[in-house]
Amino acid sequence: RQMCIRDRYQRRVHGDYQFRKGNMPKNYVNCHKTWNAPKRPYERERLSQELKYVGLYGLKNKKEVWRVQYMLAKIRKAARELLILPENDSRRLFEGEALVNRMMRLGVLKEEEKRLDYVLGLTVPQFLERRLATKVFKARTAKSPHEARVMIYQRHIRVGKQHVNIPSFMVRVENENQVELSSESSLTGAKNGRTKKMKLKGKTKAEQKKEEV
Repeated sequence: RQMCIRDRYQRRVHGDYQFRKGNMPKNYVNCHKTWNAPKRPYERERLSQELKYVGLYGLKNKKEVWRVQYMLAKIRKAARELLILPENDSRRLFEGEALVNRMMRLGVLKEEEKRLDYVLGLTVPQFLERRLATKVFKARTAKSPHEARVMIYQRHIRVGKQHVNIPSFMVRVENENQVELSSESSLTGAKNGRTKKMKLKGKTKAEQKKEEV
């Protein structure tokens, strides 16, 4: 339906001539792929591995695993294209260093692994370990990865001065020690939560009725 609306708008603006000739105007809709479904949906090993990731890292569904796999495939593809070029090539030197530095900032590569060859050896668990939900659970702020996910959704967690409510937020090395409970969170006792507010409200109403009697 969106395509039909867009086509009608383009016809009104540019006229029917371009559409009859097949000269379609440029489409500037920002809509990109973020995950790729597996080609073989019923592979036993892959299904068990994905289920393990979902339980171990507290993921919402398998699409989150596919999203990381898609991102990792794009990173590997970029590294392969750069490795084909000669070592003294300017593009390989510039883009290769930028790619390796980006992986080091994310914490998936160590200082001694500062080479493009190590980018090809990256795995899905290395990226899942850098998620905010995993960091909150590893810091023992939450009892389980699923509880960590709920705490992040409810805005109890902040990274530095920034409140983050996205469990898949990738924590950089420089921000790793800044993951903590928000000072405005009800879990710190700074203010009453929703349940406590309702209980106090119920108590005040009961006291008012007693006074009236």
